[in-house]
Amino acid sequence: MTRENRRISAARKWLRTAVAGCLAAGAAATPILAKSPTVQDALNAIQPIQSDVAFDRPDKEQIAKCVLESINEGGVTGYVVRNEAGQVLRRFLDTNKDTKLDIWCYYRDGIETYRDIDSNFNGRTDEYRWLGTAGIRWGIDDNEDGKIDRWRAISAEEVTAEVIAALRQRDSERFQRLLITDEELKDLGLGEQRFQELAEKLPIARSAFHELAGKQKLVTAKTEWTNFGATLPGVVPSGSDGSTRDVIVYENVSAMTETDGKSQPVSIGTLVQVDATWRLIDLPPLDTALAGAPTGHFFAQAAPRTEAATNNEPSNAAEIQKLVDQLAALDKNLASTDPDEIAEAYQKRADVLEKLYDASTGDDDRGNWLRQLADSLSAAVQSAQSLESVEQLGALVTKLKEAKAADDQIAYVAFRSVMAEHELAIQDEKADFNKIQAALEENLAKVIADHPKATSIVEAMMQLANVYEFGGKDQEAATVYRQIKTDYANSDFAKRAAGAVFRLECVGKSMALKGRILDGKSNNGAFELTQLKGKTVLIHYWATWCERCKEDMTKLRELQAKYAKQGLVLVGVNLDAEIEKAGRFVQVNKLPWTQLFETGGMDGRLALEMGIVNLPTMILVDKDGKVIANEMHAVQLESELAKQFKESTGSARKASVKSDKKSTN
Repeated sequence: MTRENRRISAARKWLRTAVAGCLAAGAAATPILAKSPTVQDALNAIQPIQSDVAFDRPDKEQIAKCVLESINEGGVTGYVVRNEAGQVLRRFLDTNKDTKLDIWCYYRDGIETYRDIDSNFNGRTDEYRWLGTAGIRWGIDDNEDGKIDRWRAISAEEVTAEVIAALRQRDSERFQRLLITDEELKDLGLGEQRFQELAEKLPIARSAFHELAGKQKLVTAKTEWTNFGATLPGVVPSGSDGSTRDVIVYENVSAMTETDGKSQPVSIGTLVQVDATWRLIDLPPLDTALAGAPTGHFFAQAAPRTEAATNNEPSNAAEIQKLVDQLAALDKNLASTDPDEIAEAYQKRADVLEKLYDASTGDDDRGNWLRQLADSLSAAVQSAQSLESVEQLGALVTKLKEAKAADDQIAYVAFRSVMAEHELAIQDEKADFNKIQAALEENLAKVIADHPKATSIVEAMMQLANVYEFGGKDQEAATVYRQIKTDYANSDFAKRAAGAVFRLECVGKSMALKGRILDGKSNNGAFELTQLKGKTVLIHYWATWCERCKEDMTKLRELQAKYAKQGLVLVGVNLDAEIEKAGRFVQVNKLPWTQLFETGGMDGRLALEMGIVNLPTMILVDKDGKVIANEMHAVQLESELAKQFKESTGSARKASVKSDKKSTN
């Protein structure tokens, strides 16, 4: 352990001791007791274990105006530090009621950006998470020495930033944490030839990085990562070259960097998605961003040109590079929390992307810039309700039609234009939701009818089916889902569509549900619905980000208490992306029924096999394992269960009377 980490560890040990008495006493929102740390201790003595953390650091004058408060919320105790305006600066928490802190949270502009976690409650930090506007990195420290040993979650953007940091610091260990592991490579399900190609690259990449970092000249001690550069990710579909599952990849990825004020792209290569992480498969081909050599492993195409280095480059290469640099600079502003600033940043970004679309000549480049443009305008509407972005999407559709652009491109933008108009309409305080919903149905149906052969239209079809479901038009929804299942059989959309068809038509049919129990204690963690034959089972699909799901749980508790003796059993199916978030919620709220969890969240097996598109979703199953109702709502449960158990009780009473008569005779 380094001297700095020993200092931090000692400071934390002191703070644990100082607050133990207060936590044990359960001092909820009370004045700070004598043993409490001071505000200055909480802000200065306790620092994040990891160094690259963006958080508020008030000066001496500001600290004098901060306050330290005890908290006790939902069984979690600890301290919160607020500034003069009431914004949170720090939170130190005890989540398992052992009177010792186990989570340390750091904030910037009122948003939590990072936390250190003692997940096994042994007094040493073993997890580091970046949150909010700071990214999604989640590092695991297996030996608790203050250094990240592996990534549980990391985005493609953050992988490129880590590569630049590893090159800058000549840090082989930091680079190796980003490489796909042998086990992960096996789990990708690639065909034999492609698997062998990658398996041969990995040992070389692990051993050769230090030499590469020492020889290369692109990244120096002054180089800073500024932005992620790539076109849209692609899917290597199941069945390609013997593969057994879809694999999502980014090809020809680059990192935009800045050294002494000069922008420079650095080629990173290919990234592969593995659960919540993105992985490298080889050494970064540092020179290819300038040379234009092919770098794609899965799709084998030339990397985008970034400098006028050869006579074969387009005459406007310098103009395109200038626009790419502008785009990189604009992306820095997207981390703002001010809606007006966000809208302005997205609008400027869209203007640059449209210029890139117009300036590019290759079909692939133009298609990629166009998709980014449409997505950027859509994000502006979702993040800041930008009317200007809605109008620009509509104008872009008209522009593409007049230019007789590819049908797939027009469909891609047209769908986003329809959804942007809908998003803006529902924000109106005087909105008539029935009219808005009818308009959405009509507009989606028109986009689909206008572009029946466009590959991107499947998104619009899924959305239309969802709208039909929401409006109670199950037959219409099932028809669209069937079409998706048939016409897009090799896509993930087809899996969800097939599940949705079954869900919509499952009343009277047996339902198969199996999975892993979230707490891992019962039956070695395994669960099958057939185990509950003879019981009436209510299956509740939910997630911690779904407020209505959590509201329904109060009613579910009441119903379980009322009907448990009559045979009611509840089974929760959590569809969070992170098991830790789901597990902590279940632990803190002490949910007294079985909870299932598998990786993937809304895109995981448990969601896809029943075509779950909205939460909460409740399904009621009878004692024979047959579905009674597939669209239950909390307000309907009381009457439905009363009806079920009344009929059950009546049947049992009649059977008992018959039995008594036989015995008398």
